Amino acid sequence: MLALRISLFYGAIFAVIGILMPFWPLWLSSKGITPSEIGWILAVATWSRAAINPLLAQSADRHGRRNLMIVLLGWGAFLTHILFFFSESFWSLFAISVVSSILLFALMPMADAVTMLKVREGAVDYGRVRLWGSLTFIAATLAGGQFLKGQPADLILWLVVALLVVMVASCHVVPKVTIKGARSFLEPLLCIVRNHRLIVFMLSASLIQASHAVYYGFSTLHWQANGLDEFTIGALWAEGVIAEVILFAIAGKYVERFGPVFFLTLGGLAGIIRWSILATTTDVYALIIVQWLHAFTFGATHLAALYYIAKSVPAEFTATAQSIYSSFAVGTTMACAMLASGWLYEVYVGGAFHVMTAMSGAGILILILLNLIARK
Repeated sequence: MLALRISLFYGAIFAVIGILMPFWPLWLSSKGITPSEIGWILAVATWSRAAINPLLAQSADRHGRRNLMIVLLGWGAFLTHILFFFSESFWSLFAISVVSSILLFALMPMADAVTMLKVREGAVDYGRVRLWGSLTFIAATLAGGQFLKGQPADLILWLVVALLVVMVASCHVVPKVTIKGARSFLEPLLCIVRNHRLIVFMLSASLIQASHAVYYGFSTLHWQANGLDEFTIGALWAEGVIAEVILFAIAGKYVERFGPVFFLTLGGLAGIIRWSILATTTDVYALIIVQWLHAFTFGATHLAALYYIAKSVPAEFTATAQSIYSSFAVGTTMACAMLASGWLYEVYVGGAFHVMTAMSGAGILILILLNLIARK
């Protein structure tokens, strides 16, 4: 029952994200927002949540009431999306988009922190509850695309709000955790900043995660320009997520046995191989083989970070640590890499993947630095 409640949350929030990521720009465009303005909305929302979400998590750690914060964030995300029904101007849509993005995406590291505490207790296997998020993301994207085909763009917002109702309900059933809280507001942050090994590990994991920037932003365009049809491209993307799901299903005991550093090393090495191949070929059979490496470049790296944080930080500070990692890896570092990837692809086309290879290699080099620090 405990695993089911956590799985319900991951499934619910990723169903929302599965509609927002591919279709939300279409809804904004239907309101007269230009592509340039949409870019500004998405960029500022990313940077804002990277800056603010760790403060929200630190507040939860300070008072030891993570479940209350999860419920408040869930309701906040729902209510701010309701405001979109009454918004027409760029600035109102801009303001609501930034606030709603902060509230929605702050839920993930907070829930990860709760889940990893249950992993510490031996109550759940993280990968097996998290995989439901990946599965519902695929289902929401595919079903949403079919459902919205030929329909007015206004239906996108209605669909998002309907899924947010399910997500809010799931926030209320996230298992309760008891932590003692911190003596001062800055104590969780200072504890993490002073942990040099953790900071080095986060930097390594962030570089490996950010090495997906060209893949996320331009692989579809690159493959299409080289003759692959939409169905094949969609199947290749789905294959990567399926590989990730398989790893999540079986990896728990192996992370415990071999350790997070080993898994992060796998992620970095897989990145070197994967991006090197994508830089040199668009042969569909090569792509089919290499897409299985998404299990390691994303999945193993993600698991490594969560388990390392859980082992390195006192239980009462894990929400802050998870949020800092999320903001740094998926926020700041990824945003910088995405900004650079546009120029790289424009100048070097598929050769842009070579830079992603270098980023994965830099992640490995930083792991070597971590090993040197550990010996001191």
